[in-house]
Amino acid sequence: MKILTILGARPQFVKAGTVSREINKFNDIREIIVHTGQHYDKNMSEIFFEEMKIPKPKYFLGVGGKSHGAMTGQMIEKIEDIALKEKPDWILVYGDTNSTLAGALVASKLHIKLAHVEAGLRSFNMKMPEEVNRVLTDRISDVLFCPTDTAVNNLKNEKYDNFNCKIVKSGDVMYDAVLYYKQFARKPRNVKIEKDFILCTIHRAENTDNLNKLKNIFEALADIGKDIQIILPLHPRTKQKLNDLSLSFCNINIIEPIGYFEMLWLLKNSKMVMTDSGGLQKEAYFFKKPCITLREETEWIELLEIGINKLVGANKEKIIKGYKYFSDKMLDIKDKDLYGNGKAAKKIIMELLN
Repeated sequence: MKILTILGARPQFVKAGTVSREINKFNDIREIIVHTGQHYDKNMSEIFFEEMKIPKPKYFLGVGGKSHGAMTGQMIEKIEDIALKEKPDWILVYGDTNSTLAGALVASKLHIKLAHVEAGLRSFNMKMPEEVNRVLTDRISDVLFCPTDTAVNNLKNEKYDNFNCKIVKSGDVMYDAVLYYKQFARKPRNVKIEKDFILCTIHRAENTDNLNKLKNIFEALADIGKDIQIILPLHPRTKQKLNDLSLSFCNINIIEPIGYFEMLWLLKNSKMVMTDSGGLQKEAYFFKKPCITLREETEWIELLEIGINKLVGANKEKIIKGYKYFSDKMLDIKDKDLYGNGKAAKKIIMELLN
């Protein structure tokens, strides 16, 4: 069996690393990795392949830094050429990026079986490019690998039982990744880290493309930074946008993008997490850390329900209030089977082999 895997962003590398390790156990499966280059930065791309021992991509498309339409269109053209050449049995896509949608459309047009890992997630905000990508990808997939009961229920509510596809509750491959890779966690070099600190990341277009929102977030971080250290690995997109703002970041410890193992160390040792990332919300939970989510909605509603996650958007007062809430509250975070048993990757491969 031949699998064509489409990747383009840091969370996809983490997920793919776990599934690739499982694929390597089977002599009769050949995986061909395509890196679209959607998010390309040595510290956010190459380092993940090196650290996580993911097979190097056979194809690097170099498509990045363009508009959504130009990027997605060029990806479709190039992935189609590769698919016609390689003739895979499956195209495997992860998450909700433009790379995900491009791979899905190629599979659909060429009548290649399509598997979507992290299917069924919904923010119910169609203004988010990620939401558009995941909804369209789900609709044309042959197998939908759902990480949670909520994701399965979303698909059933949308009547996917009536479509020609299979819904599988696989569990979350990011949970698999944390369980395996946390043994390799290491402290970032050349970063002075205090005993208590908050790990913060900001990268979503809904925040970075709105300078008023970005200003509110960084003003809140500057205030909170007077009380506790904030460590912010700065995404290239956010860095570019910040150049348009004249703000003081004296209370925020901004560092360059880091590798996955360093991120795991920061997660493990942080007091709490502040982010607009979907994946980091879950990873905070895996390490039993409270999370303040800088968005108006989240796909991971089960984390809201158990009280470990708070939605605050880009509202300065709500961000500060969320920080004070978790600073003053003792959380008793118990292990719950929210994201499977750590064997999602194995379940995915076994399903593809059937």
